Amino acid sequence: MEKTLETNKPDTAVIAGKEEWLLEVGGLMKKYGKKDALANVTFSIKAGSTFGFLGPNGAGKSTTMKILTGIVKADSGTVKLFGKSIEDDPDAIARYIGYVPQDITLYENLSATDNLLFFGEAYGVSGTVLKKRVEELLAQVGLSDRAKDTVKTYSGGMKRRVNLAAAMLHKPKLLILDEPTVGIDPQSRNHIFEMIRELNREGVTIIYSTHYMEEVEALCDEVAIMDQGTVKAKGPLGSLLEQYGRKSIYLEAADLKEAPHLSGIGAVTKKGSGWLIDADDVEIAMQRLMQLGAQMGWNVKQLEVVRPSLEQVFLTVTGTELRD
Repeated sequence: MEKTLETNKPDTAVIAGKEEWLLEVGGLMKKYGKKDALANVTFSIKAGSTFGFLGPNGAGKSTTMKILTGIVKADSGTVKLFGKSIEDDPDAIARYIGYVPQDITLYENLSATDNLLFFGEAYGVSGTVLKKRVEELLAQVGLSDRAKDTVKTYSGGMKRRVNLAAAMLHKPKLLILDEPTVGIDPQSRNHIFEMIRELNREGVTIIYSTHYMEEVEALCDEVAIMDQGTVKAKGPLGSLLEQYGRKSIYLEAADLKEAPHLSGIGAVTKKGSGWLIDADDVEIAMQRLMQLGAQMGWNVKQLEVVRPSLEQVFLTVTGTELRD
């Protein structure tokens, strides 16, 4: 008998009593030799959210992802999926989680179709259900016209799209993506972004690991900032920007060659053709800058409030800029 695929709606029978938390992670510790890869990593993810893990290479993001999928075992700590420990119910990983690793995991001498058929069987999907699912996913990632070509003829971005399709064959409720856009072309990046948004609209919970701030800002509603094996800050993106970011003013004037000096403003740094000015009260600072500009006869080209950025948040909570 062929296996039918469930929808991506959360299993309320499984999560009864656990409110909205799909994944709960507590106190993860992991050492490689004497090096602490993870130190007390704790976070929870709401069902239906897109949760971003932001941090540089070596921050511990991939180790965390591999623990969540059961590939790596933590030295200590707990991981609960739908309120159940993944150690007590390892089959839950196969049933509910789809994983896209950082490294492409495809058979180069097989076609995209044959790769997906193979991985579908591994997930327990088969027969006409699997064939239909493979066709749907290849269309979704924009590769129907290349379905029969061997993967070795694909670009890096096309391979990553097939990798994503492979993780979706069994319609998981939680999709974990580890640096899915590294080294890919803009077309493939756009395909992946749109697929992530569509999956999330359908009810799939997404964990998105990256060191690209703009991707987190574009896709994620919740964020955890990781560095040196620890979670430095976590919460809704808007809350992190409000708590750790700072409002500033961008001033550009044709004849302003030196940083403006004005009481009541903070640091002034050069940015492009103008100046980025920190201010506790941007409205008052704007008024004073306009008054000063009129007095000095500046030829103002641009004067605007700059919203807090994730770059500022990262610098505030880690003490360093995000690095590759």
